[in-house]
Amino acid sequence: MSGLFNTAQPQAPLAERLRPKTIDEVVGQSHLLGHGKPLRLAFQSGKLPSMILWGPPGVGKTTLARLIANTADAEFIPISAVLSGIKDIREAVERAELTLQQHGRKTILFVDEVHRFNKGQQDAFLPFVESGLITFIGATTENPSFEVNSALLSRSQVFVLNALSEPELALLLERARLLVAENLTLNAEVIEQVLAYADGDARRLLNFAEGLFNAALGAGVTQIDEVFLQASMAAKLRRFDKGGEAFYDQISALHKSVRGSNPDAALYWFLRMIDGGADPLYLGRRIVRMAVEDIGIADPRAQTMALEACQIFERLGSPEGELALSNAVIYCAVAAKSNAAYMAYNQAKAFVAQDKSRPVPLHLRNAPTKLMKALDYGKEYRYAHNEPEAYAAGESYFPDDLPPQQFYTPTPRGLEGKIAEKLAHLRELDKKVKK
Repeated sequence: MSGLFNTAQPQAPLAERLRPKTIDEVVGQSHLLGHGKPLRLAFQSGKLPSMILWGPPGVGKTTLARLIANTADAEFIPISAVLSGIKDIREAVERAELTLQQHGRKTILFVDEVHRFNKGQQDAFLPFVESGLITFIGATTENPSFEVNSALLSRSQVFVLNALSEPELALLLERARLLVAENLTLNAEVIEQVLAYADGDARRLLNFAEGLFNAALGAGVTQIDEVFLQASMAAKLRRFDKGGEAFYDQISALHKSVRGSNPDAALYWFLRMIDGGADPLYLGRRIVRMAVEDIGIADPRAQTMALEACQIFERLGSPEGELALSNAVIYCAVAAKSNAAYMAYNQAKAFVAQDKSRPVPLHLRNAPTKLMKALDYGKEYRYAHNEPEAYAAGESYFPDDLPPQQFYTPTPRGLEGKIAEKLAHLRELDKKVKK
């Protein structure tokens, strides 16, 4: 009879079982968590500020918030801006007050998707953040400069989290394998496809791996090859073509069709992938990348349209939202093309990485105090708006000991054609002054 009541407890999902217990177990975000890096220093000091964790899905925002609460020995109250309102905020504050009165413990209030709260809801946190009753941690996938009101933003430190790299995802995949099915082996091609499917998202990786490993264990398979991967997980894996091309081949075809200014082919590949079950927002991110890398300043509207298409999909869902994404695909395909800004970025980044640290010239320095003015900060700076054509011809903006560099060379296409003409005219003005 007792057997009726001794039901087995359900096993937690793999992503939860692998959730890091300490900061050293966290995979990724070494720019924040490495030795001497800002978030690790905050952990070690025990003086944790209110903060905004900004990054794409599945990079550890919730995990970090929980670790912060554990490190600070604080009460952890999570709420979701998607599901919560002012009533939930009040209840969380009341709970924080009770915790402080009864146990002398502070509270960390974690707000997931904080950008979903309106201004009034965000303002509701301010008095309790200022009083120190709560340490506020907001998580967002959107730029907080635009989505978090200035009052809350000014009281919070922003930490930018990055999508996980493939080596970092591979480490997580190996941890998952050792936990779930130590005797399983995965072919190199399988690992490559699983990591590509994850697209920098640890949660997506672990959810997929859990299904794959369980399928293998259920089938008595000890080595997972491409045949088994397709047979067991074809509905989830982004491998759409019946002829067997992997998903990244179709992504490549879509990207190259856009770059090649062929809207029909671009639309074909886009809808082939949608029809095969691709995540529309994954495709949306790739379309934004195409607009940034292959169109750039030749037609800046492409970036705006690609971003707005992603937002429209988030609001409308499928299938209406997919039309917005297809509009962005077509626009990007027919837009003027230029990778000049992309190349300039890479060249400037490489130059700065190998160059020494050079001081800012005195005439470009800010001089808000009398002492700084006495030290000639800002002296002889030429305010461009007071010059002919709003251009200070002959002025130098590089460090004094660095010859002028040219990273950006606009193409003659689209808006960049006009930019090239303007820059050529300004260079001529510089030459006349130097003569």
